[in-house]
Amino acid sequence: MREKIHQLLVDLRLRGIEEVLDRELAAAQEKGLATEEVLYRLLCQELAYRQERSMQYRINHAKIPWDWTLETFPFDKQPAVSKSRITSLAGLSFIDRAQNIVLIGSPGTGKSGLAIGLLRKALINGHRGRFYNAQDLLDELYASLADRSTPRLIKRLCRYPVLVIDELGYLTLKTEQTNMFFKLMGERYGKSSTIITTNLDYPDWYDLFQRKPLVDALLDRLKHNCITITIDGPSLRTPGPS
Repeated sequence: MREKIHQLLVDLRLRGIEEVLDRELAAAQEKGLATEEVLYRLLCQELAYRQERSMQYRINHAKIPWDWTLETFPFDKQPAVSKSRITSLAGLSFIDRAQNIVLIGSPGTGKSGLAIGLLRKALINGHRGRFYNAQDLLDELYASLADRSTPRLIKRLCRYPVLVIDELGYLTLKTEQTNMFFKLMGERYGKSSTIITTNLDYPDWYDLFQRKPLVDALLDRLKHNCITITIDGPSLRTPGPS
């Protein structure tokens, strides 16, 4: 009968229960647990198993390149970053408000580490998200023109409650890439949160994109519902966040 139950659990894809069944039945027999309690414990195990699997799926799908967390960020070595402010952001209320976050600073000051830490915190707490290097994102948008899948790609990107665009800096841009980037940001505005890291202060975005009316519109929207963190501090170019 035990083997039949295990097979049924496998067929029903109740992997969480299947993994702990023998242990829980042994405990029930030893402690004389009521049938309802045994069933409750098994269902709790199944729920925990599914939640863990779901979280791992979100983390893997997010394509985070480094295993950085806010807990490992070296706040003691970067006095330009307020730990209390980042801790407040880690509460994730910015996602509920569809606020953007822009981290501005020189290379190596910890922008990517903070962005990844906030993204990971969001993923652990049930939100879907995606990490992109800025050039990779722009290249993917440009490549989508070939098979006319750009609308579908932008729609998919807009479904992420949190999107990290890392290293928006001195990029090689085609006119089509600039237009698609602004369209993406326009579609996400007021609906989802975008975290951008850049070594360019806002006035320098005009030189990057070379489209003053579009930059005016983008910055107007960003600054309207955005948290800007300027990191004017030392480089952390040692093993760890950059």
